[in-house]
Amino acid sequence: MQKIGVIPGDGVGPEVVAEARKVLDAVSEKHGITFEYEEFPLGADHYLRTGEVLSEETIQRLSRKDAILLGAMGDPRVKPGILEKGVLLRLRFHFDQYVNLRPIKLFEGVPCPLGAKGRKINIEFVRENTEDFYVGLGGRVHEGLSKTSLSLLRKAYEARFDIGIELKDESELAFQLGVVTRHGARRVMDYAFQLAKKKGIDLVTAVDKANVLTEIYGLWREAAEEASAKHGIAKEFQYVDAVALHMVRTPERFRLIVAPNLFGDILTDLGAAIQGGLGFAPSGNINPSGVSMFEPVHGSAPDIAGKGIVNPVGAILSSALMLETLGIEKAAADVEAAVKKILSEGRHKTADIGGNASTSKIGDAIVRELAKPR
Repeated sequence: MQKIGVIPGDGVGPEVVAEARKVLDAVSEKHGITFEYEEFPLGADHYLRTGEVLSEETIQRLSRKDAILLGAMGDPRVKPGILEKGVLLRLRFHFDQYVNLRPIKLFEGVPCPLGAKGRKINIEFVRENTEDFYVGLGGRVHEGLSKTSLSLLRKAYEARFDIGIELKDESELAFQLGVVTRHGARRVMDYAFQLAKKKGIDLVTAVDKANVLTEIYGLWREAAEEASAKHGIAKEFQYVDAVALHMVRTPERFRLIVAPNLFGDILTDLGAAIQGGLGFAPSGNINPSGVSMFEPVHGSAPDIAGKGIVNPVGAILSSALMLETLGIEKAAADVEAAVKKILSEGRHKTADIGGNASTSKIGDAIVRELAKPR
């Protein structure tokens, strides 16, 4: 039995989660898998009603799950950052989900904004998920002398920064710290190179900006060198601006990209665009030895919530990533194959690619495809 924590969340989240669960139920019946779901009403409604973002009791209940399926987080009624940091980032850090896996695949039948039909875009994108400039360390100081103490607490280590600043001839200064540790870089590099070996990929592209941010990304490069030698797979270093250029001009040249947190966040949204849009983009926040969390990339999209027109493919493919991470690889492959078949036929298109198929009709079509013998 697989115990799944379900967080439908905000906006279109409940709609896409409903379709993902529909597909999971269909594939579980086909493969003899048992899922036990527990739903958690986290998000804007819960926060506005109770004043609570995420309780310790809820975290403990989630810690007893095999995986978490998340719809979306964010609502215009709540100040930006409260839900995103209070739920998403807190869960990522608490469960040490140090890998953000975002496959970028262009399926037949989905228009690519780069043009040229028949493009073969298939990139495994591994983004480090707990360090870099997303550690939340920063502040503001005013003219004169000031001292700031900042702490970074992770499961594997703790760091404290005592920063003294003397500011002259300027009224205010803002600063943000980026952090890369040897431990953090090594483990995400190990994951990336192991994934390359599993997928039969012979070159890993490591992204950075080491020509400017020499210390933080110098360590990052050292970890890539170590992982390449350890796993016997070639690597190349590319600056983030060059990778952005190549992703637009010739995305086919990439097969696996590993990137630090900030650059990975930006480049994977570019990747979602070239694969047809955010509605087709899945993601997994992964701890290979702990609780992982899976969510579509698109966010809560409050402007279309409740209209039944949101594209559920990203959420359904996120559930396939969940199956693969749980080791149920045949079922995961079946879900992706069913999605691929439905998209290639072109009879069911959601509004984001010029069609009029409802959210539930896409889910139903994928379920019917799953039911066919293979």
